Amino acid sequence: MSSKLAEFIRARREAVTPAMAGLPGGGRRRTPGLRREELAQLCEVSPTWLTWLEQGRPVSASAKMLARLAQVLQLSVAERAYLFEVADKADPHHGDGEGDGAAATELAAIVAAIDAPAYILDRAWNAVAWNTQAASLFSPWLHTEAVAPNQLRFMFLEPGARTLVDDWPERARRLVAEFRADIGRHADQAPLAGLIAELSQASSEFRQWWQTQQVQGRDGGLRRFQHPQQGPLAFHQVTLHLARQHELKLVMLLPVH
Repeated sequence: MSSKLAEFIRARREAVTPAMAGLPGGGRRRTPGLRREELAQLCEVSPTWLTWLEQGRPVSASAKMLARLAQVLQLSVAERAYLFEVADKADPHHGDGEGDGAAATELAAIVAAIDAPAYILDRAWNAVAWNTQAASLFSPWLHTEAVAPNQLRFMFLEPGARTLVDDWPERARRLVAEFRADIGRHADQAPLAGLIAELSQASSEFRQWWQTQQVQGRDGGLRRFQHPQQGPLAFHQVTLHLARQHELKLVMLLPVH
């Protein structure tokens, strides 16, 4: 267990008073915050195990146990994310919509303010917001009736994508490698595991490229399209992560003149 995790848990324990944790009394104490025995009781673990955890000893802390610690220690969204990051564990509640993330109206306002095709993807690459320029460019994918339409489903299951996206085989192959890099250790968790299984069954190309284990960063660059109404189009793609919800990606296609 890392020393960073041990130091963080100890510091947060000392910042939580008995009253904050719903414990009676408290009184005047020589040391601030909860005692180890109290935190162990609230987390339903042994005081010895918690002591070893705070000492950085090689004890096993499951994701469920870390989630319980985060709850008892009343961690903020950022603190909880840091806890799981330094523990090198996947948060079981990651991306469940809880916390202080941006509301749908705020996401819609972000893309509406951009004078170019722009959309926001979640961890599973579902579009959660897009502007009118993006809807015009990706009309088979992004439209008013769509509910969290998925970019990978569009790319591999929508026939129109193969004619819209210039050099579709290369772009689709890169997209799979970028997706693998993006989701990392979350690939075997729902709903990502279900999406991967669905695409692998429905598309031989996705299955083949997924099995190659290729990983590439979402570097952006030139993107060309053959639009059925607007003709040949060229854009420079830029992808940014939102600070408060890092799993959300803002993708902008800036026109190339």
